[in-house]
This record gives sequence, C-alpha cells and structure tokens, in this order.
Amino acid sequence: MMSAPILTLDGVSAGYGAATVLHGVSLDLKPGEIVAVLGKNGMGKTTLLKTIMGFLKAATGSITLDGKPITGRSPHAIVREGVAYAPQDYTIFQDLTVEENLRLGVLADSVFRARVDMLGDVFPRMLERLKQRAGTLSGGEQKMLLMSRAVIAQPRVMLVDEISEGLQPTMIERMAEILRRTRSDQGTAVLLVEQHLSFALSVADRYAVLKLGEIVDEGRASEGAARVAEHLKV
Repeated sequence: MMSAPILTLDGVSAGYGAATVLHGVSLDLKPGEIVAVLGKNGMGKTTLLKTIMGFLKAATGSITLDGKPITGRSPHAIVREGVAYAPQDYTIFQDLTVEENLRLGVLADSVFRARVDMLGDVFPRMLERLKQRAGTLSGGEQKMLLMSRAVIAQPRVMLVDEISEGLQPTMIERMAEILRRTRSDQGTAVLLVEQHLSFALSVADRYAVLKLGEIVDEGRASEGAARVAEHLKV
C-alpha cells in the first residue's frame, strides 16, 4: 500500500503583485521521497518554494502538510510544522560562527553534537570551522552551511533551492550524498529545485518540469533524462 503524500499542492497560483508566476500547480511529495523540480531560469521554481514556505501568498489553490492546510500560514508556523528551507541566496548569519548558525532550532546539546557528527562524515570542513565566523567562509562552504542548517533540524520536509549553483563537481557530489543520507537516515522528504540535470536526477525519485509557471512533464527520475533535456533546451 502506497503512503499518502506528506506535502500536497492542488491548483496553486501565486506571484508578485499583479504578476502571476505560478498557474494552477498541482504536485505531491511522499514521506522519504526526493522530487526534483526542473526548469530554466524565470520559470517559477523559486516562487514555488517561497509560496510553500509562506513567504508568498497563494492566490488560488491549497497547500497541505500531512493533510493539514498550511496555505496562508506564516513561515515561522510552517517551520514549526517540520519544514526546512535551504534558499538559493546566502541567508546565513554572517557575524555568527558556523556553530551558532547550526544551533538555530536545535536546543539540546547532546542532540546537536550527534547531528553535527553525522554531518561531519560528509562535510568534514564543517567540524573544522565550527568556531569560524560564517561570513568568512568561501561561497561553497556557505552553501554547505545552508544545507547543514536545514538538515540538522531533522525536518519532515526539506525545500532546497539551486544548492549546486556555482559549486565544483566534488562539492556537488557531497551535496548529493547529504541528500541521500538525509532521506535514508531521517526519512526526510525533499523538494529539490535545480537546473543541474545530472545532479538532480541522480538523487531524485521523480521529477517535474516547470515551464512558465506550469508543470508540463512529470515522471520517474531514472527514465527522464532525455525528456527533461528536451524541455531545458534554449
């Protein structure tokens, strides 16, 4: 028997002011599943994540988390329901240390240490830089911190926006590994917004292609490379 979706979008439209960016998007994410949302720049991928997180208001449709409506709720309330967000921009606290950034949302010291050790298996530099001010990290290391901060909260759902952008291949593979381990060890469901096709399809179970704010194709990640590449042609 297949499990019910943990996150469901049904006919969601959203945008900025009078400009509608998403047009009736319907999508679901099951527990422990990774779904890649693929598309070129300007197609509405980041808007989709911001709408789920409550940073943008859905004009139409509904969003439910584990069967409970979260449409119109504040980002803080959605985080409390177990949703973590690793955004495309560098929204870390530059003047805090790496450790202080990671401790946000994790209160118990024993829990924090155990989770940091898990991250250290994949991101050894996190352990080396715990006392370093976050703003002094390289761009790639700041992305590691963004991902680590989302993972360490052990969310039920994680939204990840273009985490591979600008990273070297070795770092991209580390990002892939942490996504796989987060799914296998914690059962976290991941909605992964990406342009890096091979990375996304290597970790995802399913994909959805977003074009001009509409989902135009969906399928199994293991079978979708050629079809997705056709959609992403300039």
